[in-house]
Amino acid sequence: MSLAIGVDIGGTKVAAGVVDDEGRVLDSTRRPTPGNDVAQTEAVIAEVVAELSSRHEVTAVGIGAAGWIANDHATVLFSPHLAWRNEPLRDALAEVIGVPVVVENDANAAAWAEYRYGAARDSRVSVMVTMGTGIGGGLVFSGILYRGANGVGCEYGHMSVVPDGRRCACGNRGCWEMYASGTALARDARELAAIAPVSAHRLMTLANGDVDQLTGQLVTQAAREGDPAAVEIYTQMGRWLGRGLANLAAVIDPTVFVIGGGVSEAGDLLLGPARQSFAESLTGRGFRPAADIRLAELGPEAGLVGAADLARRRH
Repeated sequence: MSLAIGVDIGGTKVAAGVVDDEGRVLDSTRRPTPGNDVAQTEAVIAEVVAELSSRHEVTAVGIGAAGWIANDHATVLFSPHLAWRNEPLRDALAEVIGVPVVVENDANAAAWAEYRYGAARDSRVSVMVTMGTGIGGGLVFSGILYRGANGVGCEYGHMSVVPDGRRCACGNRGCWEMYASGTALARDARELAAIAPVSAHRLMTLANGDVDQLTGQLVTQAAREGDPAAVEIYTQMGRWLGRGLANLAAVIDPTVFVIGGGVSEAGDLLLGPARQSFAESLTGRGFRPAADIRLAELGPEAGLVGAADLARRRH
């Protein structure tokens, strides 16, 4: 049995796990992401790898990073939510880690994991949409992970859905992730609390009365409890998700959409309105097969499972 470590680096956390060749996570650890400091982020990566390597013999390390990864599987060209800019991440880590390192986009890694072991298993054309701090994306067709000509393909979260809309961390306006992501959940909850504090009573209770403490996780918790305001926020977000998926279907025509990331933990509260909006927005609706929209099966471990599997295959 060949073991590899997968590291999933998001806007808020660094999660790492030892993964076997059946996609099982045998051991794991996590740390907060020091997103504004490149050196500290890399030190945290080295720390979690060292911790797991002390307990397991591994052959490779795969790093799923939230950003654009060059075709060398080594360099982070840009990350809208982290401090990396043309950062030679593999080379910065290779010596201290001591085994081969592969760097991949975190959503690409999650897409690969769901294709290999999860909700898109053996699907001919599968599209992964991860809804976390932002929106990430991945595409697997006929067993090939599509990366684009320069390694920066499938950044679905930065397609424009509202001309001159909300400003995005990528530098543009109106990006999809500004309307359907954990960041958007928190922003919508704060706006509601400012405009209609009575409606946002449960949300504010969860936030201990501090509007600045309203997070996407608290909105998800309130929605699961049945809080009308949180459910309304999720319904609107589901509609934005469905419209974006219809746009992707017009270009890609996938077999299945797999929805993952922390926002997807609301389940049908998100996917119900998303499926309805998708059906209403799909080009040629009624005259073409429509892709399934499924929840990811591997949960928050998808990124690290995919990163580990890709590193093992490459080495």
